[in-house]
Amino acid sequence: MTLQQLKYVCEIVDRGFSVSKAALSLHTSQPSMSRQLQAFEKELGFAIFARSKRKILGLTKPGDEVIQVARKVLRATDGLRHIGSDFFAKDSGSLVVTTSHTHARYVLPKVIQEFNRRYPKVRVTLRQGNPTQVAQWVSSGEADLSICSSPTRQVTGLALLPCYDQHKVVLTPRKHPLLKSTPLTIEALAHHPLITYDTDFTTHSQVMRAFEKAGHEPNVILSATDVDVMKAYVKCGLGVAIVAGLAYNAKEDRELRAIDARHLFESNKIFIGIQKHTYVRSYALDFIKLFVPTMTKDKVVGAVSLD
Repeated sequence: MTLQQLKYVCEIVDRGFSVSKAALSLHTSQPSMSRQLQAFEKELGFAIFARSKRKILGLTKPGDEVIQVARKVLRATDGLRHIGSDFFAKDSGSLVVTTSHTHARYVLPKVIQEFNRRYPKVRVTLRQGNPTQVAQWVSSGEADLSICSSPTRQVTGLALLPCYDQHKVVLTPRKHPLLKSTPLTIEALAHHPLITYDTDFTTHSQVMRAFEKAGHEPNVILSATDVDVMKAYVKCGLGVAIVAGLAYNAKEDRELRAIDARHLFESNKIFIGIQKHTYVRSYALDFIKLFVPTMTKDKVVGAVSLD
């Protein structure tokens, strides 16, 4: 078996079990890829893919194990290449970070500013999405790091390193009746239109659970992925928003008021996600250290190495 064969079978899976799309992606021909696949299965002594005539339907049970091992081998091989790059060109390269809009807008600017000062030759790319999306991008190798709450659906091949707890606030316009509700209660919130994160965010399920536990039905009139969009609708009087506390800045948000709601809703644990069994470049470790000063190299490398 060869690394090329391992790459071929993984690409077929990643392209929805389409050999033609996998061949196009890897700049090879479909017949050549099919021959390599047949030779690989013959050497293994079993089929990796379940088929109906010539169409691949999915993975066989042993095929699923093969793909998991193949991905580990390819990641390890890629890591070997990065070791050379890290040694000879420590201060250049690229870093793809996936995160939520909230972190991209309110937490990472200062981190990236300092990182850019230290590593002016490293190109940083930010990709924004919901927790499951950002985790999947890292798991598939499309990104180097994720910074977000835990994904709402299971994502394999990902090491999650806990960073800190993120509490929630309720944003209201100035002089809103809720500002007089001390302490704030679920019952009081239930009398007002609510704006919060959509169903792909952990916050949504936490809000629903809190209302259910209190025996009230939330009047959610708008769900969004962008906290600045939520703020805009609060400002125009559409409702009040339940958002991450770090998204409120008293100087910038002079038209809004924030009510601490940590006593009503669970906090979100924020994680750094890294693909398992991968080599973490030194400048990526420094980026993590800038984001979480207590996160040591040993913690990161240890988490990535665990099965």
